[in-house]
Amino acid sequence: MTISQLQTTIELHFSAGRAAIGDQAAMTAFLALRAALERGEVRAASPDADSPTKWRVNAWVKQGILLGFRLGVFEEFPSPGLCFVDKSTYPVRHFGRGDGVRVVPGGSSVRSGAYVANGVVCMPPMYINVGAWVDEGTMVDSHALVGSCAQIGSRVHLSAAAQIGGVLEPINASPVVIEDDVLVGGNCGVYEGTIVRKGAVLAAGTILTRGTPVFDLVNGVTLRTSAELPLIIPENAVVVPGSRAVTKGKGQEWGLSLYSPVIVKYRDDKTDLSTALEDLLR
Repeated sequence: MTISQLQTTIELHFSAGRAAIGDQAAMTAFLALRAALERGEVRAASPDADSPTKWRVNAWVKQGILLGFRLGVFEEFPSPGLCFVDKSTYPVRHFGRGDGVRVVPGGSSVRSGAYVANGVVCMPPMYINVGAWVDEGTMVDSHALVGSCAQIGSRVHLSAAAQIGGVLEPINASPVVIEDDVLVGGNCGVYEGTIVRKGAVLAAGTILTRGTPVFDLVNGVTLRTSAELPLIIPENAVVVPGSRAVTKGKGQEWGLSLYSPVIVKYRDDKTDLSTALEDLLR
């Protein structure tokens, strides 16, 4: 079955609603999609030079993932010392030496339907959800989460406790995108379709959402979302947690400040030296 044929079949079964439950043809199409996701042949969002965000959402892929939840039944997945209960259509992925994925012992898991490329390092405990794309040479550090359909580029470091939000619905909603060579610091949170362009650095504790304005001190502008565009962090930007004073009402009277991420510089040789340790960890 070609990718075009698979798309048509998935869209047909998804539109059938609950009538698809128990349909073997629907299950066959879903399993083909799940395998294609794991091989990296399809993805929930793809680079698209003609799009305003440079990314295109593949809604039919998300339809197929949701179809899998509809078709699955609760099943126990026993494991030494643990027992998982989940939809039968989404067991935990198993990797072999030939996959080139390093999964360090200690409680990590990758859900089926996620793409994990050669050279990815999974430090325990971490989790990668269905529909996610994690490209080559990336490290997913301890307690880090890659949410459903999130797109993670090559040579990214998701530091300890970094949270990359996921999205399945609405179908056309853009997932979080972390492009190549990005460093996401510890305890960062990137949510609600935010795009972090290649080479950017998010300092520890940075939180990015649709409602978060980002103050670019270098260029003297404020980055915000719009009805058409998500929050986009520019290429090579270095973002740190900051604050801005409340200028009216009780907030001003009480001397309060609100959290605000700040771009303090753009990546240079010194910044690269400070992140060179990443190569030694791989």
